[in-house]
Amino acid sequence: MIYTGLMTIEELADYLKVTRRTIYDWLKHNKIPAVKLVGQWRFRREKIDAWLENKTSPS
Repeated sequence: MIYTGLMTIEELADYLKVTRRTIYDWLKHNKIPAVKLVGQWRFRREKIDAWLENKTSPS
């Protein structure tokens, strides 16, 4: 992957070890930080890492 600061759905699915369908489901339910640019979803690695940290931190 060439690092541009943003990941595609395919790159994010590989990064998180989930299916693309899971990513689309999370997007549909606003469960994951994302931005839509020119009709395509993109994800900042820093925001994804922070989201993961928040999900794994004790409440």
